[in-house]
Order: sequence, then structure tokens, then C-alpha cells
Amino acid sequence: MTQQIILYPLLLQLLLAILLMFFWKKINTQRIISMLGSLVHLAVSIGVFAYIWNNGTQTVQAGSWEAPFGITFIADTFAITMVLLTSIAGLAVSIFSSGSVIGDRLRFGYFPIFHFLLLGLTGAFLTGDIFNLYVWFEIIIISSFVLITIGGEKAQLEGAVKYFTLNFLASMIFLTAIAVLYGLTGSLNMADLANKVAAVENRALVEITAILFLIGFGIKSAVFPLYFWLPASYHTPPSAVSAIFGGLLTKVGVYALIRVFTLIFVGDAFLDQILLVLAIFTLFSGALGALVQNNIRKVFSYLIICHIGYMIIGLGMFTEVAIAGAIFYLVHDILVKTNLFMISGLIYRIKGSNSMRALGGFYANYPKLSLLMFIPLFSLVGIPPLSGFWPKISLITASFETGSYWSLAAIIFASFITLVVIAKLWAEVFWKDAQEIPVRPKFRYYHKIKNIKRIQIVVPIVFLSLVTLYVGFGAEHIQTLATRISSELMNNQQYIDAVLNTQISE
Repeated sequence: MTQQIILYPLLLQLLLAILLMFFWKKINTQRIISMLGSLVHLAVSIGVFAYIWNNGTQTVQAGSWEAPFGITFIADTFAITMVLLTSIAGLAVSIFSSGSVIGDRLRFGYFPIFHFLLLGLTGAFLTGDIFNLYVWFEIIIISSFVLITIGGEKAQLEGAVKYFTLNFLASMIFLTAIAVLYGLTGSLNMADLANKVAAVENRALVEITAILFLIGFGIKSAVFPLYFWLPASYHTPPSAVSAIFGGLLTKVGVYALIRVFTLIFVGDAFLDQILLVLAIFTLFSGALGALVQNNIRKVFSYLIICHIGYMIIGLGMFTEVAIAGAIFYLVHDILVKTNLFMISGLIYRIKGSNSMRALGGFYANYPKLSLLMFIPLFSLVGIPPLSGFWPKISLITASFETGSYWSLAAIIFASFITLVVIAKLWAEVFWKDAQEIPVRPKFRYYHKIKNIKRIQIVVPIVFLSLVTLYVGFGAEHIQTLATRISSELMNNQQYIDAVLNTQISE
């Protein structure tokens, strides 16, 4: 059955995670398996993306149980785009991890857990069942908790406690919401829920259920005022771990919000207003938080929060143009945020510090690396024609079309503060004179490590920078993709029919 192709990225990550466990003590073998496996995963994801693009939404009913009674896997354009972005970020971080993560951490099962995390992310994007979305979220939480604590340093453990506590609370709220939704409809299949929730007469109870989902997913995606766990934890683990966290973990929450509020809870003006208000406060609070930070990784952590607001504001305005802008920004943000945390790791490896006050002279000493870092830094700002510029055009257009001038003000304000923050970072780290930083005798500085390690650290940054340049200079292609996804989300009958009208082959 050709539909089974949509499961290949999922099964490949499962195979990689299991295979790596057989080489527990062979760190170099694990590095090779992870990098080659991630490259194959990218190739498979590209192939599946092309298949979905040409043939439309595809479904698989696990165990040959017809929907809505069985477990559904579904790949529409949105889901397979997220799988492709996961494979791109996964390949980059796999290579970066091989060069930057020390052997002592790798011996605790870093690579198997890393691929279990990617397995959870891939499963969350492909599932068509709301309870199994919860199951995949739990796989993500367990894997990420292990990654954030590997090494057992005090700061890591403190960050892990905050991370796990808030995400565990989010899971409990999510599970409660699922239970209420099942009580209302008697179904867990998301396509079936789309029909049954629309028929529920008690709209107040539907709104309460939707708000429970909003809180659960809002914590996971770090929406105001539920974001405090993120800047308290993302700067503590190795930069490779922060890269995959910053690029993908909050975005799976955004994906879930967009999926649920365009498929199940649709057309409620009250919920749309709540989303807009939360998005506006997220933009403001994240921007102001980044403005007062000195640690590079904390700056990037608050910018994650700030820029989540762009995606949620597009969902709140709920027009095709707005959602297309949110999707475009989601693509851009995954690539750039993953790259920025790897860049912070490279700076730390060169200088031994992430404090902007302690750094300086980077451009004078490393001009080529500085020009490389310029690409994601100013793509984040949205300097035209870089990738962050184009989705804001769609969001600003949607703000005018819907008369949402507070949203317009928040978008402009967050963009301006982001520019100020990145300009400050550039001046402090790259342009000012180098500062005296005490030498750490046992620290593995960039100039002391082997050439192969340097290549493994720099190549993924180059790779993601090139992809980011493609998104910016080839914006018409990404806009076409975002417009198609937006159209499918706003006209979700195709999704519903693909699931509920699927015939099981004998």
C-alpha cells in the first residue's frame, strides 16, 4: 500500500534509536550511525514530502481498524512539512552533537535518547488521534528530561526540575481536556471530533474544553503567561540540546494549537480573541525579557517566547492570509532558532563564555565565522530579503484586513525590539574590543580540539544558514507552501474525508 510511505520517517527514527542502544559503549560508532541515519531520514522525509505534495493527504489506519475506531496516522501538507523540518534540524544537531558534546555525556545514552526525542516529534506531527498526540507528547517529555539532565550539573538539575514540573502540569491539563472531550463526543479521532464537536449543543462546555487545551498546549509552546519555565531551563544543558529544544520543542505545542483550533474548535470568536490577547502579551513580554538579558542563550530563550507570539497571532486572526503568515514564520523560526543555539555553542567553545559583557572582538579575530553568524542573526530580525521579513508582511496585511490594530502594534513593537536586541548582541560580541576572559585550563577550547570536531561544529551552522537563505531568497516557494497549508487548514473537509472515508484494503 503506497499510503504506508507516510510511516517511513517514524519507523526509521525508531530503528535508529533501537540500533544505537546496541552500541552503548562505542561512542564513535554511535556518532557515525546517528549522522548517517539522520541523513537517510532527511532523504526519506524529502521523498514523502514530494509524494504528499503530488498526491494529497494520505492516511494509515493502524491494525486495519477503520476510523474512527482505530489509531489513525495522517500526513497532510502541514504534518509532512513539520516532519521535513524535524529531519533538517535533526541532521544539523546530530552532526553538531558529534563535535560539541563531550564523551562523558555521550556515554549516558545521548544519541539513543536524542533519536527517541525525534521519534516523539515525528509521531506527534503524524498522528490523527488526540489521545495518541498525548502519548507522543509524553515520549517527548521523557526524552527531553533525560537530555536536559545528562551530565548532572547543578544548573542542569535546577533547570530540569522547572522544565519537568511545568510540562508535567501541561500534560495533566491536556489529559483532563481529552477526558472531557471524550465524555462530550465519545470519540478520540480528530477528524471525527471535528464533526461531533460542531454538533454539541452545550457550547459553554465546548469553550471550557477548548480553554483546557489552550492552557495545556500554551504551557508547552511557552505562551504568556505560561512561559517562565523556558528561560529558566533552556540555557542549562549543552548547546546541542538547547538547539533541538529551541528549534522544535515549543513548535510542537504551536503545531498542536494550530491543528486543534483549525479542526476541532473552529469559528468561535471568543476563543479567537483569547488567542489574540495571549499572542500580543507574548510578543511584548518575550521582547522585553530579551532586552534586559546579558547571557546569549538567555537572550535567545526570551526571543523564542517573543516569536511564538507571531504564530499565535496569525492563528487568532484566523484568516487564510494570517495563518499562511503563521506557517511561514513557523518554518523560518525552526531553522533560525536551531541555528542560533548552535552558534551560542560555537561562541562558548571559542571564548569559554556566553556573557555579552565578557565577550568582544569576535569579528576582528574570526571574520568568516562572524559573517556566517550574521545570516541567522539578522534573519531573525527580518531584514529584507532574509527569511524573517516575508511572513511579517502576511501578518501585517492580515492585521489591516481584520482591523486588528493592537496586533499590528504588537508585531511592529516586537520586530523593533528584536532589532535592538540583535544590534546590541552584535555590538557587544562582534564589534567591541576583545575582553580579558580568565583561561580555564581543563576547558576544551575550539582551537584545542581536532579539525574533524571543528568541522562537525561549523558544518551544521553552514547547512542551516544556507537553508535559511533559501527560505529568504526563495520566499515565493515557501509562500506557496504556506498558502497551500493555510487553505487546507481553513477548509478542513479534505482532512476529514481523507480519514473517515478511507477504505481498509483486505
